[in-house]
Formats: sequence, structure tokens, C-alpha cells
Amino acid sequence: MLGQPICLDGAIVNMGADAQPAGDRALTEESFMLRAIFAGTLLLALSLGACTTQAAGPAELNTTAHKPVAVQDKYATSVGGVKIHYAASGKGPLVVLIHGYPDFSGSWTKLTPALNDAFRVVALDTRGYNLSDHPDGVENYEMPKLVADVQAVIDAEGYKTATVLGHDWGGSIAWMYAFTHPEKLDNLIILSTPHPILFMREMQTNPAQQASSQYARNFQKEGSETGMTAEGLARRVADPELHAKYVEAFKRSSFSAMMNYYRANYPKMVGPGAKRPFVPDNPPQIPVPLLVIHGMKDTALLSVGHVGTWDKAAKDSTLVMVPDAGHFVQQDAADLVNGTIRNWLDLRRKTS
Repeated sequence: MLGQPICLDGAIVNMGADAQPAGDRALTEESFMLRAIFAGTLLLALSLGACTTQAAGPAELNTTAHKPVAVQDKYATSVGGVKIHYAASGKGPLVVLIHGYPDFSGSWTKLTPALNDAFRVVALDTRGYNLSDHPDGVENYEMPKLVADVQAVIDAEGYKTATVLGHDWGGSIAWMYAFTHPEKLDNLIILSTPHPILFMREMQTNPAQQASSQYARNFQKEGSETGMTAEGLARRVADPELHAKYVEAFKRSSFSAMMNYYRANYPKMVGPGAKRPFVPDNPPQIPVPLLVIHGMKDTALLSVGHVGTWDKAAKDSTLVMVPDAGHFVQQDAADLVNGTIRNWLDLRRKTS
């Protein structure tokens, strides 16, 4: 069960008195401010229907079923001739979906049909994964090339602008796309991944986040991919049919490429001197509407990293914290996530 939602001016935010995630530091002034803002001063303009005395649950969000829309396998050519596979469906404003580790375009099998009756939805296999190319060398997984892959897909679709949505490493790519291509964004949607500057604040000062990120520094070590298996990476996926698809996709993927994301782009140390490659010291504010959804049981990316997100946005910002979801919030709380994203996008849909 998801935590009891709180209705604010027609908006729903899932919170709970016991929502402090495992591994987070004790309730500090900052985390208290986070909840206070979520509960009262941050307007979440999702237009999800009038509030009643009985709080609405995720099932009441707009997740109306529609006739299935055909999905096509397509490819875009990125820098250096790297082929990026993506699954495309629907017509309308473009929404680009970017997965993280360990995942593939199939991460969005529940979100895509919630959108593709009214939007053009494209779900990437990021380089190194599944049907996309797997170039050798750490340098081929540096953030500028990952961002270029997103632009290559948008160009291949013939769009000038898009809503960009990312989870985990896909979230990092989405943040960086917003920094470097602000004029090409319609909206920005982030699942789990804090703003890069706020994440580095935690990596520099928060022992809990530093400890929670030790796995990533282990991934940076030479040979860290040794012993990885497709079955092992897919073990979190409980649904038998989807699990089989994950195993198949991971068998087609490069484990060394997965680790190269960390080697190329992740901070190599913690503490005051920690820096993240390719992240500007003072990135521009996000110039479009921003939606962030975070599972508060995420033990890799702690929820406190989102404190101050609203100060990084020049337009309206919406933050939804889901108490009983973990890192893969799009799967742990699929109905809530899908309904929130659809309603949020509908409210901001282009009229021209």
C-alpha cells in the first residue's frame, strides 16, 4: 500500500508520518523543511480533481485505458556513428524516456501505454544496452555523448522540442540535457535522481549519502563487471514475462559499458573535494516546468538530495515523494507515477 495521500488544492502528494527512508540521517532542519514545504507551501498544480473529505488514492488518477497503440523499433545515428535503438509509439507532443542502471527501454512498458494515445512516446536503449550499439572505451560513455544520443533521437523523430524524462542515469542525462539544450525542452521529468548540484552537496557533506554511494565507487574499479550475469541483474523483476524480457535484453548488453557510465561520470571521491565530471559549477535554472518523483525507500539516492530543487527551477516545480516505493519508483508505484505524469503533462499540453 502507498502512503496516505494528502490533497492540496486539487493535487495529490503521497506522504506519511513514517516516511523517513532507511539509511537517511535523522530528521534534520533541512529534511523537516522538505516535508513542510511538500505539505503546505509547495503548490502541486496537477489538476487531479476536486479534493474531498476522503483522500483520493492512486487509482483515481487519470489512467483511463485506451485502445493499444502499435510500438515500432527504430534507430537513430548519434556522434561517431553510434546507433541508438528506441521504441516509438503514438502521435502528438514528443516525450523521450531514458532508463538507468540496470535497465533498458522495457522499463517503460507500463508508462508508455498511459501516454501514447495523446503523445509521441520514444523509449531509448541507452548506449551499451540491449539493441543499441556498445562502443568500447570509457570515453564513449562520457556525459556529452549520452546527451548527444538523446538529441539524435529527437532529430530522428523530426521534432524541434520534447519533454525529456529520465530515471537513475537517465535522470542524470535528462538534467544535463536541460543544462545544455534548454531551448529544446518542453518539460523536464525526473524519477529518483537529484539535481546534480544538490547531489554533490550530499556527496560532499552527508555521510549517509556518501555511504549509500559506495557501490558506485566500487563499480568504477577495473574489472567490476566480472561476475555480472543477465539473470543476476534481472532478479529484482518479479513479473515472469517481464523478467524474461529483462534477461534477454541484458544478454544483449555490455556489462563493461554499464560500468563505464560510472567510470566516466561519477565522482571518484566523497567529502569537500568531491567533484562530478562534466557538471558545470553554476548550471542555469531549469527554464521549463519540472516534475520530480522519488521513492523514499530508495537506498541509493536518498530523498534529502531533493531539498532545494525548487530553487533550481525558473518555472513551476512539482515534487512527489512516495513513501513505500524504492529506487525503481516507476515500477514500485506504477499507477501513481503513470497517473501523475499523464495529468501533469495534460495540464501543460501545448495548445498550438
